[in-house]
Order: sequence, then structure tokens, then C-alpha cells
Amino acid sequence: MGTLFSQLKGCIAFLGYVVNTLFWVVPIVLGSFIKLIPLPSLRTATSYFLDFCASAWISVNGVIERVLHPVQIELSGETQFSTKEWYMVIANHQSWVDILILQRVFNRRIPFLKFFLKQELIYVPVLGLAWWALDFPFMRRYSTAQLKKNPKLKGKDIEITRKACAKFKTKPVSVMNFVEGTRFTKAKHTKQNSQFQHLLKPKAGGMAFALSAMGEQIHKLVDVTIYYPDITPSYWDYLTGKLPKVKVHITVTDISPDMRGDYMNDRDFKISFQEQLNELWLAKDQVISQLASQADKEVR
Repeated sequence: MGTLFSQLKGCIAFLGYVVNTLFWVVPIVLGSFIKLIPLPSLRTATSYFLDFCASAWISVNGVIERVLHPVQIELSGETQFSTKEWYMVIANHQSWVDILILQRVFNRRIPFLKFFLKQELIYVPVLGLAWWALDFPFMRRYSTAQLKKNPKLKGKDIEITRKACAKFKTKPVSVMNFVEGTRFTKAKHTKQNSQFQHLLKPKAGGMAFALSAMGEQIHKLVDVTIYYPDITPSYWDYLTGKLPKVKVHITVTDISPDMRGDYMNDRDFKISFQEQLNELWLAKDQVISQLASQADKEVR
């Protein structure tokens, strides 16, 4: 009976999220067309309006969660933020639920999160259009085979990143990047022969290009570690209440000058940046071990 009830609540929650999304996507998409008018002040004002709508969308999602499938988020580390600051946010990635957790933690506490998304996600019904309207950076990666076949494609992905991030110079923004590039699985971890116990190897390129493209406006790095004590949840697990608790640890540091440079052409900088990111990932790996140890003690 309990399982049937949770499934029913999951269906109701899903319907609620769909209705809420459709409600807010209309003003978001309509507002995006106003930004096509070549008036900088109008574009900036419209961007604020669109971010307001997006934040309201997340807030209503939060109400649905609290009513139908409450999730306890245990926060540790830094908790003081500003909506007037520019942030680079990085996190480990295990599930689509990571995005929902990040949105709940940071909504209205920092500028609305703009996620780096794969180019293919622009075709996701409704959401793809909303992400485009909200200026989410869409990343297009070219394989080695594609570059060999068409050398002119070299550097195109970097240029796309630069153009996307250039839009963020006129108002405070939080740029979110899952630097592992994909969700963690044991199979991927083994295939990579990752030196980290709980993480995949971080990919430095996207983060380095974003920092370079945005210049001095962005000078705070928010490093988020997400740990699920019980299960790594699917979206349906989340909807049906199988995710009672999440542990989230946040570290905020200044982005040092030696994290800005020409990642593509400066080999020394490229090596240095990757080493710095590996150090961050090593610290994150240790944080996950600590969070796991805390969860074990709580169970006992």
C-alpha cells in the first residue's frame, strides 16, 4: 500500500512540475524575443525579468517538493552569498537530481544558475526552448575523428563558449559547470582508471575557457560537493520520496589570477590549470569520504 501511495504521489508531483514549467515557459520565451531588439538597456532589463520568472519557477517547484516528496538537505561549509556577485559554480555529477538539488540550494541566494549544456539538449521539448531563452551556454564538442575529417572545426567549440559567456558581462550571473563532463558510474570510473575514489577525472577546458571569456567580472569559485547517503537517485526516485536526505558541502574561494590564461595556446598554463583543478578534485574526494563517514555514524 505504501509503495502504491508513493507512486501516486510521484505522478501527482510530476504533473505539478509539468504544469508549473508550462506556466513559466510562456513569459520566458515571449520575453526572449524582446532581447532581439538592439537596445542594450532593454536587453539587460529583459534578462532580469527572465531570471525573475526562472527563479519563481524554481520556487514553485520547491513548494511541490516540500508538500509531496520532501528532501532534507544538510548544508555544511559556506552559506553566505550575494545576488550581486558573479560566481563560477562547479560540482561533482551523479544524477539529474543534482541539478534540482543545486537549484534548491542556491535559488534567490545567488544569481540564477546558468548551466553548461550539451548542444543536443536544446531539442528537449519545452525545456530546451526555455534554456535557450535564459542564455544557457550550449556546448558543442567535436570528436577527434570529426576534427581529422574537417580541420576547420578546430577551435569552434571554444569560440561558441566565448560568445555564450560574453552575454554574462552585463549583469551578475552564476555559471554552473559539471567539470567531469558526465555522470559518475562505477563503469566509467573503472574505464577512466580515475585516481579519485569517488569521482571521475575533471575536464579543465570548458571551465578555463569560461573564466577567460568572462574576464575579471567573475572572481568567486563556488565548489559544491553532493553526497547521497542512501542511493544515487533517479528522477523517479526523487519524485516518489525515495530520497530522504542529501548532504551538500560548499567551499567558496577567490579565483586567483593564475587560473586565467590562454588554455588553448599556452601549454604551461594548460598544465598548471589542470593541476589546480586536480587539487580541487582531490580535496572534494576527501570531503565525500568524510560525508560518507558521517552518514555511517548517523545510521549506527
